[in-house]
Amino acid sequence: MPCGVTRTTLQGMTQIPPPAEELRLLDAELWQLDRRRAQLLARRAWLVATLQPRPTKPAPVTSPRPETSAPGVQNALLLLGGVLLTIAAMVFTLVSWGHLGIAGRGTVLGAVTLAVLSAPLLLVKRGLRSTAESVAGLGLVLTVLDAYALYAVAFPDTDGEGYTAVASALLAAVWTAYGRLPGASELRLPLPAALTAAQLPLLLWATAASAGAHGVAAALLVTAAFDTVVALRVTLNSVRAVAVVGAYGLGASGALTAGALSWAATGPSAAARAAALVLLGAAIALGAAWRGGLSKGHAAGLAAAFGLLTVAALAGTARPAMPDTWTVPAHLACGIALLAAVRLDRLPQPVRTGLTWASAAVQALAVLWALPLVAITLLGPVAWTSRAWSGAPADIRDAVTLDAPWPPDTATAPLVLVAVAAVLALTVRNTDRRPRAVSGALVLTWAAALTLPAVLELPYTTGLLTLGALTAVTLAAPYTQPTTTILALATSVGLSFTALASQTATLTTLTALTAFFAAVSWRHTSLTAPAALSYATALACATGAAADWPPHHTALLVLAVPVAAALIAPRVHDRVPIEVTGAAAALLAIGLAVTDLPMLALVLAVCAVIAAGTAIRPDRHPVGYAAAVLFVLATWVRLAAWDVTMPEAYTVPVTIPALLIGHLRRLRAPETSSWTAYAPGLAATLLPSLATAWTDPDWTRPLLLGLAALSLTLLGAGHNLKAPLVLGGSVLTLDALHELAPYIAQVTDALPRWVPPALAGLLLLTLGATYEQRIRDVRRVRDALGKMH
Repeated sequence: MPCGVTRTTLQGMTQIPPPAEELRLLDAELWQLDRRRAQLLARRAWLVATLQPRPTKPAPVTSPRPETSAPGVQNALLLLGGVLLTIAAMVFTLVSWGHLGIAGRGTVLGAVTLAVLSAPLLLVKRGLRSTAESVAGLGLVLTVLDAYALYAVAFPDTDGEGYTAVASALLAAVWTAYGRLPGASELRLPLPAALTAAQLPLLLWATAASAGAHGVAAALLVTAAFDTVVALRVTLNSVRAVAVVGAYGLGASGALTAGALSWAATGPSAAARAAALVLLGAAIALGAAWRGGLSKGHAAGLAAAFGLLTVAALAGTARPAMPDTWTVPAHLACGIALLAAVRLDRLPQPVRTGLTWASAAVQALAVLWALPLVAITLLGPVAWTSRAWSGAPADIRDAVTLDAPWPPDTATAPLVLVAVAAVLALTVRNTDRRPRAVSGALVLTWAAALTLPAVLELPYTTGLLTLGALTAVTLAAPYTQPTTTILALATSVGLSFTALASQTATLTTLTALTAFFAAVSWRHTSLTAPAALSYATALACATGAAADWPPHHTALLVLAVPVAAALIAPRVHDRVPIEVTGAAAALLAIGLAVTDLPMLALVLAVCAVIAAGTAIRPDRHPVGYAAAVLFVLATWVRLAAWDVTMPEAYTVPVTIPALLIGHLRRLRAPETSSWTAYAPGLAATLLPSLATAWTDPDWTRPLLLGLAALSLTLLGAGHNLKAPLVLGGSVLTLDALHELAPYIAQVTDALPRWVPPALAGLLLLTLGATYEQRIRDVRRVRDALGKMH
């Protein structure tokens, strides 16, 4: 240290910390080093583990999932124990009862019952609820056994049903009191069991008292009323479920029993008693629907049940005093009257909805009751097809019930249909359902008018005139035109079948229907115009039959219908139905003319002309193919009628048009193959002629066929056309083989037996020696043919 530096200057330059601070700094540095070393060691361990292969760890063994839970096992054991104890108690009561005296019997059962009923109260306090439920169930069973023991000891001569009624009432009261004890309020079994026992007293009392069906129905309904009150007032779910089942089950049984009694009642007194029971069931349903707390659908359903039961009660009261014919109208009147209650604002909306449903159900059932009469009236005359022109019946009812019986007690069916139609037309207003309601009312009114002549048993001619007027009025209706047109068609079909009973009626009816539908064809052409053509076809057939024409002469008259269809179709918008009807009439004409070949040829020719005229229209060009087929068929039938057997007479008329069409197609599209253009036409003549030439013993046909085939071969070779070349060459070769066959056979017979095998061997040797050359020749021929069209 230099001599000039003082002590004060030395102390300011070194700044050495105190020992304690220096120790703290060293500890901090060492801690940082240790942490960094730990990080490096962890990184090193990860790298080592990554570079080394990992050993496969065994899959962890999972313990099997228990199939049952502890509470489930507990409940099962408790249930099984209760059942065994119950069985033991029953065996003791029924089998071992006689081994004890009167005092012992009462003491044992009483003590056991009290002990068992007291145990659940203690078990509930200790939190053993499941055990308490099981013991309580055993106690309830013991009370039943006590009642049986009391009957066996003290009342053995008492009526069993009466005693059971009293015992079930007492048991219901005891179980209710037991279930309301402070300690037993948590038990779920006593109160539902009490309500279950309460279902029996009234029914058993009515049976024991021989109250008859009326008493049984009353007992069922009163019990159902009690269950309904309980279901609406009690909040405990288990009790409410039992009450609901009892209310619906017993209520439905009582209502059905009362309804059966009302239907079977033969006098006013019996009908009034049954109606009172039915009204009781209706009141129960209305009370349940009126009280709040139920869903809208549930309340509406109960209100609908009230409405139906009310209709049954009121109409059932009046039924014995009126004829059976008026039974359905009476019920319908009561059902319609329900709609008046719907307009009362004091009724809740679900109740009004249910009454509307009930009224609709009554009206629907009334319409279903009348439907068989409508079906008989509409479909019954079809039976005249097998008895046409056998004689007109006395009245129109006999005409529609030729093979079917008249439904009994249906004289008021038209009134029922009209009433329902009026309800539809008057009640459904200012809603989206108005168009459908009007259509339904129109259909029902038509059905009533359709059945009215048969119901009134009008004379045959008057009935036909009525049906014709109904057809005209329905078709001329200004509203719902598609519906009215369909109804008019249905009426006209029934009218035409009904008119088959008489020749005059048939001709007159078909003429009128043809004229009428033709006159209104400007409306709904897709329905009325085909109907007019159909009736015109039927009129043509009926006219031919009335004139005693043979069927093939009638066919010419039927052809007027396809002619008319072909003339009308271009002038209307919806052409397809008219054209289909015309085509069907043409097929009928062809079928009628099948028995006479000359007439069949004429009919086919006329049909071909009609098809050709239709094909002139730009949108019906494909019909030209049908016209060509019909022309060919007409030609063939005419040739067959002339007994022409030469196949060329049948095939050449097909070949020439086919070749012309193929040539025109190649002119328009030169890339068209000759197979497509010419092969069908050529094959149509060459193949049948070749088949005939092989069986013809004369030389003229094979010679002419060979010349024709040679010409086709040269023509195909000259114009590079594959189809004429191949077909002509093939036919020429086969024809030449046919001509050379006899000579080959003669030469074969003249040669020694060893010559044919020797020649075959030489041929094979020659082919083998020149095999490659022959392959090249075949390829050149194939390439030459491939270059042709």
